[in-house]
Formats: sequence, structure tokens, C-alpha cells
Amino acid sequence: MHVLIATDGSEQSLKAARFLDTLVDPTKLTQVTVLAVLSPLAAVPFASEADVGRVPLEEMSFRRAAERATERVAVELRTWAPQVHTAVVGGSAPAEIVKTAERIGAGLIVLASTSSRTEAVLMGSVAHRVLNHATCPVLVWRTPGKPRR
Repeated sequence: MHVLIATDGSEQSLKAARFLDTLVDPTKLTQVTVLAVLSPLAAVPFASEADVGRVPLEEMSFRRAAERATERVAVELRTWAPQVHTAVVGGSAPAEIVKTAERIGAGLIVLASTSSRTEAVLMGSVAHRVLNHATCPVLVWRTPGKPRR
């Protein structure tokens, strides 16, 4: 099975990739592709929490930051996945994730959801759009929240 892992450079995306290791038998994997999508309308560079405060804004590169984010996830996966590839594309994140999954024949898409219910309702979330348009199973990892009363 070929797995597509979408990352936005966040810690949640990295945790989603790590969670895959607990669910999937590595002998069933053929390849893993780690994908970052750059929005053509982005006003600020694609950046992970690791970049904040360390790199001056004027020195940040959208593509370079996205490449670092995909490589950060790929490094963790290379200890157990047979082949790990990275890719950075431009466009709408949900559309590019679905399109890439179809192009590579992914059997599973893994991504993190960081938006609240309110944000998802008002603006729509990447995870929600991928869930509704993907032609393969989708694993959406959420940061465990506080227990409800």
C-alpha cells in the first residue's frame, strides 16, 4: 500500500505521521509520500513551530520551509517504511492532496486536523474537504482534547 501523508509543518502533522506507525504493519507498506502544499495566495511563509523566532521573516522561503517540513516527517518514517518520498506542490491544499493521492495510487491519506468545529463550519477545513473528495480511505488525526464533563 502506498500512503500519502500531508503536512503543513505543524507539530500535529508530525504526530499524525507518527500515529501511522501504530496502525499500519510496515510489511504492508510499499511506499510513503510526504506532501506539502503551498498556497499561491499565502501572505506568510509556510513555517513550522521550529522556525518561529529562529529565522527572520525576510529570510524565510515558502518552498524551503515546506521542503524542511516534508523532510522532518520523512526522517521519522525512514526507520520503518520501505520507501519514503517527499513532494512540494502549489495550489489549494485539499485539491492537491486528493489529486496527488489519485496520481500515486495511494491506498490511504493521513493528515492532521487542527481547526475547531467553529472554524470548520465557517471557513471549511482541509481535512473536511479531503474526506469529502478522496477516492481512498482518509485518516484524520486530531490532538486529543480535554475530556468532556
